[in-house]
Amino acid sequence: MINSTETTLGLVTLEDIRAAAARIRPTARVTPLVEAPWPGSQPAGADRPLWLKCENLQPMGAFKIRGAINMLAHLSADQLARGVITYSSGNHGQAVALAARERGARAVIVMPTTAPAIKVDGARGYGADVLFAGTTSTDRKVRAEQEAEARGLTIVPPFDHPWIIAGQGTSGLEILEQAPDVATVFVPMGGGGLISGVAAALKLSKPEVRVVGVEPEGAPKMTRSREAGHPVTLEWSASIADGLLTMRPGDLTFKHVQAFVDTIVTVTDEQIARAVAWLSRHARLVVEPSGAATVAAVAAGLSDPSLDGPCVAIVSGGNVEPSAFAKYLLG
Repeated sequence: MINSTETTLGLVTLEDIRAAAARIRPTARVTPLVEAPWPGSQPAGADRPLWLKCENLQPMGAFKIRGAINMLAHLSADQLARGVITYSSGNHGQAVALAARERGARAVIVMPTTAPAIKVDGARGYGADVLFAGTTSTDRKVRAEQEAEARGLTIVPPFDHPWIIAGQGTSGLEILEQAPDVATVFVPMGGGGLISGVAAALKLSKPEVRVVGVEPEGAPKMTRSREAGHPVTLEWSASIADGLLTMRPGDLTFKHVQAFVDTIVTVTDEQIARAVAWLSRHARLVVEPSGAATVAAVAAGLSDPSLDGPCVAIVSGGNVEPSAFAKYLLG
């Protein structure tokens, strides 16, 4: 773990994240921090209010707009004129589509054949062309690289890029402004872009904040990578949290996690589904499974009970199919 006085060669800086915060306005919102009752049993003897960082209330329903806006703001007029392309399970694709529309650029989004219709329709609704390729992040990445070369498009990676990471880190700056005494922050983990940026913002500002990464039991790519000491590729992944099914963390995001993240925990699909229902009933929020993973971890007691002080769970997205949402509510 590094501290705020060390040189972080190759990692985003606090200045990078602060610059991104100014750059992404006015498209991205400063999302609210909403207090919620503690799900499950609060640690004995601990005074730990729970706050939800509601990224599901972003314009396209997820935190991904932060990184997409920041990256497109860096592109040249020529790059924007030629257009952009990305590969995504859904939310990053919608974010790039919206960011491209805001800057007058055309966008192509490569999605899995299993992408939820609500995310496909969202990307198309922002004016993007949607292509489909396989079911894994590797399938999508290969197709996007082929299309980019053939059409002269600029790739906007979903997580493993400093401009993306800095954009996502702006959520961490907001948490510090909204809850200056925060003790622990739970962050969902797919490829690692969100936790990389948020953890950097937190640790470089207030090193004592504990950062907990949360990933599905069926897609423990960062857990396995930490055990190995380097990024590893899963042989398979499966979870209702479609936004967290990346097969391999990024090289850059893994470096950030190694530098800034205190611990990583996993949650089951059953725990995630219960968290989706809990968020609807007790916080009045519509949240997709990927966004509910952090609350699932809090409810399961996957935190350090010795730590007092406010706990923040980032609710990363709310783009869930109505039929699936109804199923989670009914249990």
